[in-house]
Amino acid sequence: MFTFLSSAIAAISGLLMGYELGLISGALLHLRSILALSCKQQEIVVSALLFGALLASLTGGFLIDRFGRRIAIIIASCLLVLGSLILILSASYGILIVGRTAIGISISLSSIATCVYIAEIAPQHRRGLLVSLNELMIVVGILSAYISNYVFTNISHGWKYMFGLVIPIGALQAIAMYFLPPSPRFLVMKGNDEAASNVLGRLRATSNTAEELTVIKSSLKDEHQYNFLDLFRSKDNMRARMLIGLTLVFFVQTTGQPNILFYASTVLKSVGFQSNEAASLASTGVGVVKVVSTIPAIVFVDQVGSKTFLCIGSSIMAVSLITMGLVNLNIHMNATNICSNQSLEDSIFHGAENMSASNQSLKEQFAGVPFQGRTWLTTLRKFEIAKTEEQNSTAMAGGRASAASQTGSHVVTDTVEVPAALKWLSLASLLVYVAAFSIGLGPMTWLVLSEIFPAGIRGRAIALTSSMNWGINLLISLTFLTITDLIGLPWVCFIYTIMSLASLAFIIGFIPETKGCSLEQISMELAKKRYAKSSIFRIGQRREKLVPIELPKRDLHEQFY
Repeated sequence: MFTFLSSAIAAISGLLMGYELGLISGALLHLRSILALSCKQQEIVVSALLFGALLASLTGGFLIDRFGRRIAIIIASCLLVLGSLILILSASYGILIVGRTAIGISISLSSIATCVYIAEIAPQHRRGLLVSLNELMIVVGILSAYISNYVFTNISHGWKYMFGLVIPIGALQAIAMYFLPPSPRFLVMKGNDEAASNVLGRLRATSNTAEELTVIKSSLKDEHQYNFLDLFRSKDNMRARMLIGLTLVFFVQTTGQPNILFYASTVLKSVGFQSNEAASLASTGVGVVKVVSTIPAIVFVDQVGSKTFLCIGSSIMAVSLITMGLVNLNIHMNATNICSNQSLEDSIFHGAENMSASNQSLKEQFAGVPFQGRTWLTTLRKFEIAKTEEQNSTAMAGGRASAASQTGSHVVTDTVEVPAALKWLSLASLLVYVAAFSIGLGPMTWLVLSEIFPAGIRGRAIALTSSMNWGINLLISLTFLTITDLIGLPWVCFIYTIMSLASLAFIIGFIPETKGCSLEQISMELAKKRYAKSSIFRIGQRREKLVPIELPKRDLHEQFY
């Protein structure tokens, strides 16, 4: 019971990480109007978190080994609280970047430390369940963020409440972690065997810990067989394994899922969910689908196999993406330019104080009129359109027809309604795409990475792939709105379709099917020379040549984004 409680408290980091990843989707709808953010500035706001995460992923391993897993989680929680306070106490573009970067460092450090901490305190027969708890908490956090986006979408300064919700949770986690024990493995690493034995006694509720302590010492000795540079050498085919891992992580990012996570509300608003409230509610469906899809993937991976889930996921992603692209070709409302000029309702939502001086007379006409949903908005649109037509007539008489025509055109364009069938078909294809990722590339990538590397160098290999994961995520998120602005959302979907098909071909050709094989068998087979010369890894087909033994239920091992 104490082990589960300790794991649950540590897994709060996953909840906070998922929340921060999904939060910006809705907060961006507020911030872009309040701060008058350009397309590039919106991308930088989103990517600041990823930049911080990349920095932490490069140094996180050293910090965790130097100061301990528990202390790293406490530091990460405190940094999250600090970053959130910075965000809510100042509403400027520069401070927003600083706060988001601090939060990025926090979630990256905590994601590594949490998975390692839980894996090291969990008993062998419960490790898969307890480590997967962190994975589940991440998607629950994403769902919580989307719900928060919807709840606070019509509240003045709602973005501050969104950012501030994590402050008490982060503070409570830091306090609770202070009273939890360090991991036994870390204590052994520091030469404190007696303290490690006492901690094991508390975690296992027994005084007989000598056997497990011996196993920990033995595994630490095995880790000295490899050094970091071995990842790029032919020793035990480590170079080939590393290329497989890096390529798999590359496809995780280039199939577009991170952009759906960060820009869900923006994308949904561009395809017909015109109000902030409607876009935020629709994106909540994305979070629900993500949670529901992740659960069966975790539960049935041992029976179905990670490679099968990867193939199914990539195939469905390709179909749903091409459907989404074809649908969006027939949607002409903001389908190309989804981030430049904000619609009238964005300005209205954030109050009269955000309207330009040219709309002063309009503000006076509506002073004291309560907001009553779409009816009030429609009426206000009519006033604005009528006002624009009057300005156009005057401008044409004065020889300024061109500029006025452009102004009028902008307003009329924003009022075009998207056919309901296309709007809901676009949402449906988006949800299928998210579900496919959540059963395939999402959870299975990190499971495969934890299996193809030997224990002695697994941590360093996953740290390297994690750094590449954050780096590519940063690059893609930093350019998504710009590229969409240039070529249009449909063509972005078609590019992601091509990448999904490429990932499917790569998975079929190079990813080993490890179902029913122990980690020792997997490592032994991949280390053989003939696998370095072969373009296709087929451990599953060679299983009959392995020594038949009764295999324990395979753990899910460390999984983090």
